[in-house]
Amino acid sequence: MNYEQATNYLFTRLPMFSRIGAAAYKKDLTNTLRLCEYLGNPQTKFKSIHIAGTNGKGSTSHMLAAVLQTAGYKTGLYTSPHLRDFRERFRVNGEMIDKDFVVDFVKRIQPVIDEIEPSFFEITVAMAFEYFVREGVEIAVIETGLGGRLDSTNIVIPEISVITNIGWDHMNLLGDTLHAIAYEKAGIIKSGIPVIIGERSEESKAVFEQVASEKNAPLFFADTQRYVAEWKYEHHQLMLQVATSGTDVRNTYQLDLPGYYQTKNCITVLEVIYHLQKAGYKITEEHIQQALRQVKKLTGLHGRWEVIHANPVVVLDVGHNEDGIKQITAQIELSDYQHLHIVIGLVKDKEIEKVLTLLPREATYYFTRAQIPRALPENELAARAHAVGLNGHAYGDVNTALKEAMHRAEKKDMILVCGSVFVVGEVEI
Repeated sequence: MNYEQATNYLFTRLPMFSRIGAAAYKKDLTNTLRLCEYLGNPQTKFKSIHIAGTNGKGSTSHMLAAVLQTAGYKTGLYTSPHLRDFRERFRVNGEMIDKDFVVDFVKRIQPVIDEIEPSFFEITVAMAFEYFVREGVEIAVIETGLGGRLDSTNIVIPEISVITNIGWDHMNLLGDTLHAIAYEKAGIIKSGIPVIIGERSEESKAVFEQVASEKNAPLFFADTQRYVAEWKYEHHQLMLQVATSGTDVRNTYQLDLPGYYQTKNCITVLEVIYHLQKAGYKITEEHIQQALRQVKKLTGLHGRWEVIHANPVVVLDVGHNEDGIKQITAQIELSDYQHLHIVIGLVKDKEIEKVLTLLPREATYYFTRAQIPRALPENELAARAHAVGLNGHAYGDVNTALKEAMHRAEKKDMILVCGSVFVVGEVEI
Protein backbone atom coordinates (compact mmCIF):
# COMPACT_ATOMS: atom_id res chain seq x y z
CA MET A 1 0.00 0.00 0.00
CA ASN A 2 1.34 3.47 -0.92
CA TYR A 3 0.15 6.89 0.30
CA GLU A 4 -2.38 7.39 -2.51
CA GLN A 5 -3.87 3.95 -1.87
CA ALA A 6 -4.00 4.59 1.89
CA THR A 7 -5.82 7.93 1.57
CA ASN A 8 -8.13 6.57 -1.13
CA TYR A 9 -9.04 3.76 1.30
CA LEU A 10 -9.86 6.31 4.02
CA PHE A 11 -11.90 8.52 1.69
CA THR A 12 -13.91 5.74 0.07
CA ARG A 13 -14.13 3.00 2.71
CA LEU A 14 -15.26 5.14 5.66
CA PRO A 15 -18.33 7.35 6.18
CA MET A 16 -17.18 10.96 5.69
CA PHE A 17 -19.21 13.96 6.88
CA SER A 18 -17.96 16.31 4.16
CA ARG A 19 -19.18 13.87 1.54
CA ILE A 20 -22.43 12.47 2.93
CA GLY A 21 -23.34 14.74 5.85
CA ALA A 22 -25.25 13.66 8.97
CA ALA A 23 -25.11 9.93 8.15
CA ALA A 24 -21.37 10.00 8.96
CA TYR A 25 -21.85 11.57 12.40
CA LYS A 26 -21.52 9.00 15.19
CA LYS A 27 -23.35 10.14 18.34
CA ASP A 28 -21.10 8.48 20.87
CA LEU A 29 -17.40 8.02 21.67
CA THR A 30 -17.37 4.21 21.62
CA ASN A 31 -15.51 3.81 18.33
CA THR A 32 -12.88 6.43 19.15
CA LEU A 33 -12.25 4.86 22.55
CA ARG A 34 -11.97 1.41 20.95
CA LEU A 35 -9.52 2.64 18.31
CA CYS A 36 -7.38 4.41 20.90
CA GLU A 37 -7.47 1.39 23.21
CA TYR A 38 -6.09 -0.70 20.33
CA LEU A 39 -3.27 1.87 19.98
CA GLY A 40 -2.42 1.90 23.69
CA ASN A 41 -4.50 5.01 24.56
CA PRO A 42 -2.27 7.69 23.00
CA GLN A 43 -4.68 10.44 24.18
CA THR A 44 -3.30 9.98 27.72
CA LYS A 45 0.33 10.53 26.70
CA PHE A 46 0.45 14.22 25.74
CA LYS A 47 -0.90 17.49 27.10
CA SER A 48 -3.54 19.36 25.14
CA ILE A 49 -5.79 22.37 24.71
CA HIS A 50 -9.28 21.43 23.49
CA ILE A 51 -11.20 23.95 21.34
CA ALA A 52 -14.87 23.98 20.34
CA GLY A 53 -17.20 26.70 19.02
CA THR A 54 -19.43 27.58 16.10
CA ASN A 55 -16.98 29.94 14.38
CA GLY A 56 -13.36 30.91 14.94
CA LYS A 57 -12.13 27.64 16.41
CA GLY A 58 -9.81 26.97 13.45
CA SER A 59 -8.18 30.42 13.56
CA THR A 60 -7.96 30.27 17.37
CA SER A 61 -6.33 26.84 17.19
CA HIS A 62 -3.74 27.97 14.66
CA MET A 63 -2.93 31.15 16.60
CA LEU A 64 -2.42 29.21 19.82
CA ALA A 65 -0.24 26.64 18.07
CA ALA A 66 1.85 29.45 16.55
CA VAL A 67 2.42 31.02 19.97
CA LEU A 68 3.29 27.72 21.66
CA GLN A 69 5.80 26.68 19.00
CA THR A 70 7.34 30.19 18.98
CA ALA A 71 7.79 29.83 22.74
CA GLY A 72 9.81 26.68 22.09
CA TYR A 73 7.25 23.95 22.82
CA LYS A 74 6.99 21.04 20.43
CA THR A 75 3.39 21.61 19.39
CA GLY A 76 0.84 19.33 17.77
CA LEU A 77 -2.13 20.76 15.88
CA TYR A 78 -5.20 18.78 14.82
CA THR A 79 -7.87 20.59 12.77
CA SER A 80 -10.56 19.77 10.23
CA PRO A 81 -11.58 19.75 7.48
CA HIS A 82 -8.57 20.15 5.21
CA LEU A 83 -8.58 22.56 2.28
CA ARG A 84 -6.30 20.90 -0.25
CA ASP A 85 -4.18 18.18 1.33
CA PHE A 86 -5.39 15.51 3.77
CA ARG A 87 -2.16 15.97 5.75
CA GLU A 88 -3.12 19.56 6.68
CA ARG A 89 -5.22 18.09 9.51
CA PHE A 90 -2.14 16.87 11.42
CA ARG A 91 0.81 19.15 12.10
CA VAL A 92 3.77 19.19 14.46
CA ASN A 93 5.47 22.60 14.71
CA GLY A 94 3.67 23.52 11.50
CA GLU A 95 4.91 20.55 9.48
CA MET A 96 2.32 18.21 8.02
CA ILE A 97 2.20 14.52 8.95
CA ASP A 98 4.60 12.14 7.16
CA LYS A 99 3.08 10.22 4.26
CA ASP A 100 4.87 7.09 5.50
CA PHE A 101 3.19 7.40 8.88
CA VAL A 102 -0.24 7.61 7.23
CA VAL A 103 0.44 4.42 5.25
CA ASP A 104 1.76 2.55 8.27
CA PHE A 105 -1.13 3.69 10.45
CA VAL A 106 -3.79 2.61 7.93
CA LYS A 107 -2.16 -0.81 7.61
CA ARG A 108 -2.06 -1.29 11.38
CA ILE A 109 -5.59 -0.08 12.06
CA GLN A 110 -7.35 -2.02 9.28
CA PRO A 111 -8.30 -5.02 11.47
CA VAL A 112 -10.16 -2.69 13.88
CA ILE A 113 -11.79 -0.80 11.00
CA ASP A 114 -13.15 -4.08 9.68
CA GLU A 115 -14.42 -4.96 13.15
CA ILE A 116 -16.13 -1.72 14.27
CA GLU A 117 -16.83 0.24 11.05
CA PRO A 118 -15.70 3.67 12.32
CA SER A 119 -16.21 6.97 10.51
CA PHE A 120 -13.50 8.82 8.60
CA PHE A 121 -13.31 11.43 11.38
CA GLU A 122 -12.96 8.83 14.14
CA ILE A 123 -9.99 7.32 12.31
CA THR A 124 -8.31 10.71 11.78
CA VAL A 125 -8.64 11.55 15.49
CA ALA A 126 -6.93 8.30 16.47
CA MET A 127 -4.27 8.91 13.80
CA ALA A 128 -3.57 12.40 15.15
CA PHE A 129 -3.20 11.21 18.73
CA GLU A 130 -0.90 8.36 17.73
CA TYR A 131 1.22 10.72 15.61
CA PHE A 132 1.58 13.26 18.41
CA VAL A 133 2.86 10.55 20.74
CA ARG A 134 5.33 9.25 18.17
CA GLU A 135 6.64 12.76 17.54
CA GLY A 136 6.96 13.51 21.25
CA VAL A 137 4.82 16.65 21.26
CA GLU A 138 4.82 18.57 24.52
CA ILE A 139 1.36 20.03 23.97
CA ALA A 140 -1.26 19.61 21.23
CA VAL A 141 -4.02 22.00 20.18
CA ILE A 142 -7.07 19.88 19.36
CA GLU A 143 -10.00 21.35 17.42
CA THR A 144 -13.36 19.59 17.70
CA GLY A 145 -15.01 18.52 14.48
CA LEU A 146 -18.69 18.99 15.24
CA GLY A 147 -20.30 19.96 18.53
CA GLY A 148 -18.30 18.88 21.56
CA ARG A 149 -20.04 16.51 23.94
CA LEU A 150 -20.12 13.62 21.45
CA ASP A 151 -17.26 14.74 19.23
CA SER A 152 -14.56 12.12 18.69
CA THR A 153 -11.88 14.45 20.08
CA ASN A 154 -13.69 14.60 23.43
CA ILE A 155 -11.65 11.83 25.00
CA VAL A 156 -8.74 14.13 25.93
CA ILE A 157 -8.32 15.63 29.40
CA PRO A 158 -6.85 19.01 28.43
CA GLU A 159 -4.93 21.69 30.30
CA ILE A 160 -7.65 24.17 29.27
CA SER A 161 -10.98 23.84 27.46
CA VAL A 162 -11.92 26.65 25.06
CA ILE A 163 -15.29 27.49 23.48
CA THR A 164 -14.97 30.37 21.01
CA ASN A 165 -18.64 31.26 20.57
CA ILE A 166 -22.13 29.88 19.98
CA GLY A 167 -24.11 30.45 16.78
CA TRP A 168 -26.42 28.79 14.30
CA ASP A 169 -24.86 25.81 12.53
CA HIS A 170 -25.51 22.05 12.20
CA MET A 171 -28.92 22.45 13.85
CA ASN A 172 -29.98 19.08 12.40
CA LEU A 173 -27.37 17.48 14.67
CA LEU A 174 -26.80 19.83 17.60
CA GLY A 175 -30.27 21.20 18.29
CA ASP A 176 -32.50 23.99 17.03
CA THR A 177 -31.95 26.50 19.86
CA LEU A 178 -28.79 28.34 20.92
CA HIS A 179 -29.32 26.83 24.39
CA ALA A 180 -29.20 23.30 22.94
CA ILE A 181 -26.17 24.09 20.76
CA ALA A 182 -24.37 25.63 23.76
CA TYR A 183 -25.08 22.49 25.79
CA GLU A 184 -23.44 20.31 23.12
CA LYS A 185 -20.37 22.57 22.96
CA ALA A 186 -20.23 22.68 26.79
CA GLY A 187 -19.72 18.93 26.67
CA ILE A 188 -15.96 19.53 26.39
CA ILE A 189 -15.89 21.04 29.91
CA LYS A 190 -14.05 18.60 32.17
CA SER A 191 -14.02 18.19 35.93
CA GLY A 192 -11.69 20.73 37.54
CA ILE A 193 -10.24 21.93 34.20
CA PRO A 194 -10.37 25.69 33.48
CA VAL A 195 -12.72 26.65 30.63
CA ILE A 196 -12.49 29.86 28.62
CA ILE A 197 -15.44 31.21 26.64
CA GLY A 198 -14.48 33.58 23.82
CA GLU A 199 -17.75 35.49 23.43
CA ARG A 200 -20.58 35.83 25.90
CA SER A 201 -24.17 35.74 24.78
CA GLU A 202 -27.30 35.84 26.90
CA GLU A 203 -28.53 32.54 25.45
CA SER A 204 -25.37 30.58 26.20
CA LYS A 205 -23.96 32.21 29.36
CA ALA A 206 -26.30 30.39 31.76
CA VAL A 207 -25.56 27.03 30.09
CA PHE A 208 -21.80 27.45 30.53
CA GLU A 209 -22.18 28.63 34.12
CA GLN A 210 -24.37 25.64 34.98
CA VAL A 211 -22.13 23.00 33.36
CA ALA A 212 -18.92 24.56 34.75
CA SER A 213 -20.47 24.64 38.23
CA GLU A 214 -21.52 20.98 37.99
CA LYS A 215 -18.00 20.03 36.90
CA ASN A 216 -16.27 22.33 39.40
CA ALA A 217 -14.44 23.84 36.42
CA PRO A 218 -13.12 27.42 36.79
CA LEU A 219 -14.97 29.52 34.17
CA PHE A 220 -13.62 32.65 32.43
CA PHE A 221 -15.19 34.84 29.75
CA ALA A 222 -12.39 36.23 27.57
CA ASP A 223 -14.32 39.31 26.46
CA THR A 224 -14.72 40.49 30.07
CA GLN A 225 -10.97 40.25 30.73
CA ARG A 226 -9.72 42.17 27.66
CA TYR A 227 -11.04 44.35 24.87
CA VAL A 228 -9.76 45.85 21.63
CA ALA A 229 -9.19 49.54 22.38
CA GLU A 230 -8.05 50.46 18.85
CA TRP A 231 -7.67 48.65 15.58
CA LYS A 232 -6.58 49.39 12.04
CA TYR A 233 -6.80 47.34 8.83
CA GLU A 234 -4.16 48.17 6.25
CA HIS A 235 -2.03 46.36 3.67
CA HIS A 236 -3.97 43.15 4.40
CA GLN A 237 -2.76 43.22 8.01
CA LEU A 238 -4.76 43.81 11.20
CA MET A 239 -3.22 46.10 13.84
CA LEU A 240 -4.74 45.79 17.32
CA GLN A 241 -4.28 47.56 20.60
CA VAL A 242 -5.62 45.27 23.32
CA ALA A 243 -6.44 46.60 26.79
CA THR A 244 -6.69 44.52 29.94
CA SER A 245 -9.92 45.34 31.79
CA GLY A 246 -9.52 47.32 35.02
CA THR A 247 -5.86 48.19 34.37
CA ASP A 248 -3.78 50.59 32.28
CA VAL A 249 -2.05 47.69 30.50
CA ARG A 250 -2.25 47.88 26.70
CA ASN A 251 -0.39 45.76 24.18
CA THR A 252 -0.14 46.14 20.42
CA TYR A 253 -0.36 43.19 18.01
CA GLN A 254 0.01 42.86 14.27
CA LEU A 255 -1.88 39.90 12.77
CA ASP A 256 -1.25 38.34 9.39
CA LEU A 257 -4.88 37.13 9.54
CA PRO A 258 -6.52 40.36 8.40
CA GLY A 259 -10.24 39.64 8.85
CA TYR A 260 -11.78 42.01 11.41
CA TYR A 261 -13.42 38.96 13.02
CA GLN A 262 -9.93 37.89 14.15
CA THR A 263 -10.14 40.58 16.86
CA LYS A 264 -12.51 38.28 18.80
CA ASN A 265 -10.28 35.25 18.27
CA CYS A 266 -7.20 37.19 19.36
CA ILE A 267 -8.90 38.16 22.67
CA THR A 268 -9.68 34.46 23.26
CA VAL A 269 -6.09 33.43 22.46
CA LEU A 270 -4.64 36.02 24.85
CA GLU A 271 -6.86 34.78 27.68
CA VAL A 272 -5.80 31.15 27.05
CA ILE A 273 -2.14 32.17 27.05
CA TYR A 274 -2.61 34.07 30.33
CA HIS A 275 -3.88 30.87 31.97
CA LEU A 276 -1.07 28.80 30.44
CA GLN A 277 1.42 31.30 31.88
CA LYS A 278 -0.22 30.98 35.30
CA ALA A 279 0.16 27.19 34.97
CA GLY A 280 3.91 27.56 34.42
CA TYR A 281 4.28 27.75 30.65
CA LYS A 282 7.18 30.01 29.67
CA ILE A 283 5.49 32.29 27.13
CA THR A 284 6.61 35.91 26.85
CA GLU A 285 4.92 38.95 25.33
CA GLU A 286 7.60 38.86 22.62
CA HIS A 287 6.68 35.26 21.77
CA ILE A 288 3.02 36.27 21.37
CA GLN A 289 3.74 39.27 19.16
CA GLN A 290 6.21 37.37 17.00
CA ALA A 291 3.79 34.44 16.52
CA LEU A 292 0.72 36.51 15.65
CA ARG A 293 2.66 38.32 12.91
CA GLN A 294 3.23 35.03 11.06
CA VAL A 295 0.48 32.54 11.92
CA LYS A 296 0.05 31.49 8.27
CA LYS A 297 3.77 30.85 7.83
CA LEU A 298 4.12 28.99 11.14
CA THR A 299 1.02 26.79 10.94
CA GLY A 300 -0.13 26.70 7.31
CA LEU A 301 -3.51 28.35 7.92
CA HIS A 302 -5.36 29.37 4.76
CA GLY A 303 -8.80 30.56 3.70
CA ARG A 304 -9.36 33.27 6.32
CA TRP A 305 -9.77 36.49 4.32
CA GLU A 306 -6.79 35.26 2.31
CA VAL A 307 -5.70 37.55 -0.53
CA ILE A 308 -4.37 35.46 -3.43
CA HIS A 309 -4.30 38.04 -6.24
CA ALA A 310 -4.07 41.81 -6.73
CA ASN A 311 -5.62 44.02 -9.43
CA PRO A 312 -8.31 42.82 -9.08
CA VAL A 313 -8.06 41.72 -5.45
CA VAL A 314 -9.13 38.07 -5.07
CA VAL A 315 -10.01 36.95 -1.53
CA LEU A 316 -10.77 33.46 -0.19
CA ASP A 317 -12.79 32.99 2.99
CA VAL A 318 -14.19 29.74 4.38
CA GLY A 319 -17.01 31.47 6.31
CA HIS A 320 -20.13 29.47 5.49
CA ASN A 321 -22.82 29.63 8.19
CA GLU A 322 -25.03 32.53 9.28
CA ASP A 323 -22.52 34.04 11.71
CA GLY A 324 -19.61 33.41 9.34
CA ILE A 325 -21.36 35.25 6.52
CA LYS A 326 -22.19 38.15 8.87
CA GLN A 327 -18.48 38.45 9.64
CA ILE A 328 -17.63 38.35 5.93
CA THR A 329 -20.14 41.10 5.09
CA ALA A 330 -18.69 43.24 7.91
CA GLN A 331 -15.23 42.75 6.38
CA ILE A 332 -16.56 43.68 2.92
CA GLU A 333 -17.73 47.01 4.37
CA LEU A 334 -14.15 47.71 5.56
CA SER A 335 -12.68 47.00 2.12
CA ASP A 336 -12.00 49.41 -0.75
CA TYR A 337 -13.14 48.34 -4.19
CA GLN A 338 -14.94 49.64 -7.26
CA HIS A 339 -17.33 46.71 -7.77
CA LEU A 340 -17.79 43.45 -5.88
CA HIS A 341 -17.93 40.00 -7.49
CA ILE A 342 -18.87 37.02 -5.29
CA VAL A 343 -18.18 33.41 -6.23
CA ILE A 344 -20.28 31.27 -3.90
CA GLY A 345 -21.24 27.64 -3.36
CA LEU A 346 -23.16 26.16 -0.41
CA VAL A 347 -23.92 22.71 0.94
CA LYS A 348 -27.47 21.39 1.23
CA ASP A 349 -27.65 21.21 5.02
CA LYS A 350 -27.04 24.94 5.64
CA GLU A 351 -29.73 27.57 6.26
CA ILE A 352 -29.58 28.60 2.59
CA GLU A 353 -32.12 31.47 2.61
CA LYS A 354 -30.72 32.94 5.85
CA VAL A 355 -27.22 33.00 4.37
CA LEU A 356 -28.35 34.44 1.02
CA THR A 357 -30.37 37.27 2.58
CA LEU A 358 -27.26 38.47 4.44
CA LEU A 359 -25.24 38.96 1.25
CA PRO A 360 -24.91 42.36 -0.50
CA ARG A 361 -27.41 42.80 -3.34
CA GLU A 362 -25.22 45.16 -5.37
CA ALA A 363 -22.58 42.46 -6.06
CA THR A 364 -22.38 40.34 -9.20
CA TYR A 365 -22.71 36.64 -8.32
CA TYR A 366 -21.17 33.50 -9.78
CA PHE A 367 -23.07 30.55 -8.31
CA THR A 368 -21.13 27.30 -8.19
CA ARG A 369 -20.71 24.05 -6.25
CA ALA A 370 -18.00 21.93 -4.67
CA GLN A 371 -17.44 18.51 -6.19
CA ILE A 372 -19.01 16.60 -3.29
CA PRO A 373 -22.47 14.97 -2.97
CA ARG A 374 -23.50 17.38 -0.17
CA ALA A 375 -23.10 20.40 -2.44
CA LEU A 376 -26.24 22.30 -3.42
CA PRO A 377 -26.48 22.18 -7.25
CA GLU A 378 -25.41 25.50 -8.74
CA ASN A 379 -28.64 26.01 -10.69
CA GLU A 380 -30.73 25.49 -7.57
CA LEU A 381 -28.50 27.90 -5.64
CA ALA A 382 -28.86 30.48 -8.42
CA ALA A 383 -32.67 30.13 -8.42
CA ARG A 384 -32.90 30.54 -4.64
CA ALA A 385 -30.51 33.50 -4.77
CA HIS A 386 -32.48 35.20 -7.54
CA ALA A 387 -35.60 34.84 -5.37
CA VAL A 388 -34.01 37.04 -2.68
CA GLY A 389 -32.68 39.61 -5.14
CA LEU A 390 -29.12 38.41 -5.88
CA ASN A 391 -28.11 38.51 -9.56
CA GLY A 392 -25.68 36.29 -11.42
CA HIS A 393 -25.16 33.08 -13.36
CA ALA A 394 -24.41 29.45 -12.50
CA TYR A 395 -21.12 27.63 -13.17
CA GLY A 396 -20.37 23.92 -12.73
CA ASP A 397 -17.16 24.34 -10.72
CA VAL A 398 -15.42 27.06 -8.75
CA ASN A 399 -12.47 27.53 -11.09
CA THR A 400 -14.73 28.13 -14.11
CA ALA A 401 -16.70 30.62 -12.01
CA LEU A 402 -13.54 32.36 -10.78
CA LYS A 403 -12.09 32.55 -14.30
CA GLU A 404 -15.28 34.25 -15.50
CA ALA A 405 -15.18 36.69 -12.57
CA MET A 406 -11.53 37.51 -13.34
CA HIS A 407 -12.45 38.09 -17.00
CA ARG A 408 -15.27 40.50 -16.11
CA ALA A 409 -13.62 42.36 -13.21
CA GLU A 410 -11.87 45.71 -13.53
CA LYS A 411 -8.50 46.28 -11.82
CA LYS A 412 -10.03 48.09 -8.83
CA ASP A 413 -12.75 45.49 -8.28
CA MET A 414 -12.77 42.79 -5.60
CA ILE A 415 -13.60 39.11 -6.09
CA LEU A 416 -14.60 37.07 -3.04
CA VAL A 417 -14.80 33.26 -3.03
CA CYS A 418 -16.86 31.94 -0.10
CA GLY A 419 -19.80 29.83 1.10
CA SER A 420 -18.12 26.49 1.73
CA VAL A 421 -14.78 25.19 2.93
CA PHE A 422 -14.91 22.75 0.03
CA VAL A 423 -15.49 25.44 -2.60
CA VAL A 424 -12.50 27.42 -1.28
CA GLY A 425 -10.42 24.24 -1.13
CA GLU A 426 -10.98 23.55 -4.84
CA VAL A 427 -9.63 26.94 -5.98
CA GLU A 428 -6.51 26.38 -8.08
CA ILE A 429 -4.02 28.91 -6.77
